[in-house]
Amino acid sequence: MMQRRRLGSSGLVVSSICMGTMTFGSQCDEATSFAILDHAFDAGIDFFDAAELYPVPPNAETYGETERIVGRWLQNKPREAVILATKVTGPGHGWFTPPVRHGHTALDRVQIVRACEDSLRRLNTDYIDLYQTHWPDHGMPYEEVLGVLTELRQAGKVRAIGCSNETSWGLMKSLWAADVHGVDRYQTVQNNFSLINRRCESELAQVCRRESVSLLPYSPLGGGVLTGKYQNGPPPGGRFTAYLNGSQQRQRLMAERFVNQRTLQTVARLQPLADELGTSLANLALVWSMQHDFVASTIVGATSVDQLKESLPRDDFRLSSEVLAAIDQIDMEIPNPMTEDGLRRL
Repeated sequence: MMQRRRLGSSGLVVSSICMGTMTFGSQCDEATSFAILDHAFDAGIDFFDAAELYPVPPNAETYGETERIVGRWLQNKPREAVILATKVTGPGHGWFTPPVRHGHTALDRVQIVRACEDSLRRLNTDYIDLYQTHWPDHGMPYEEVLGVLTELRQAGKVRAIGCSNETSWGLMKSLWAADVHGVDRYQTVQNNFSLINRRCESELAQVCRRESVSLLPYSPLGGGVLTGKYQNGPPPGGRFTAYLNGSQQRQRLMAERFVNQRTLQTVARLQPLADELGTSLANLALVWSMQHDFVASTIVGATSVDQLKESLPRDDFRLSSEVLAAIDQIDMEIPNPMTEDGLRRL
């Protein structure tokens, strides 16, 4: 049985692994997506994460397709057996112009309500279990954003709310606003967290622990870097291979954050640890993520069933204090190998 953990102080109790879906509709066609979803569900995963912006890379022609695929798959499953999460886009903060609602993605009442209704329609469901802001809108008062999200919960359209790509300040500010104005709190925060990006372990982890907010780490495998497949150069078919060789500057800069000399050095140092444990780098990275006390569910992605099978760790596999100390030593010698995680732009 897969471990299950509560999201914050909400009524949602989910599998310790969440199935990410951002490749569905781009790298994965519908048949492949269905096969991945079926295998995840049969393996005991009941938590599935989408976004109105998906698939990636986002563009005006394909956004929403991931939700449509998940919605069609959901029709063949008991609705109450699936914990479904999705996101309202939020502003791009100069990083890119979201191809949703013609780039008008401020988190005001009209945009949030419209986004939620559109997601419900694409997902073929009458409620969303966890509704998240994809990027924060620090120009909007938090009490206004949370007030609209609270109304959606009271209307039965969402069960709990969360945020994503949020700063420690932003999360703490939102919690203060919720307490002062009597609106719902964020129960989760979904941020980039992995063995090549450990920034969440400092200020954000303290907020999560003290305020009963659950971290939902995305890119726990560093976009595939922590599988070792980039060690001998960008592999054919890799997402970052396409980004590095493409003409889009934003995508190339994103790939270079993940694939650089320091991240590859970190992976080279981690490989002997995985070999000694008789496991894969991917399993080492996922179990490390799952062992943090402020993490509720670690989000994994896949482009094939075989890739998902290779990623799923055994429930009884845990890293000893000695292994964790060895990992910490690597981090001390190669600190913050992922050059930037995007939050400094907020």
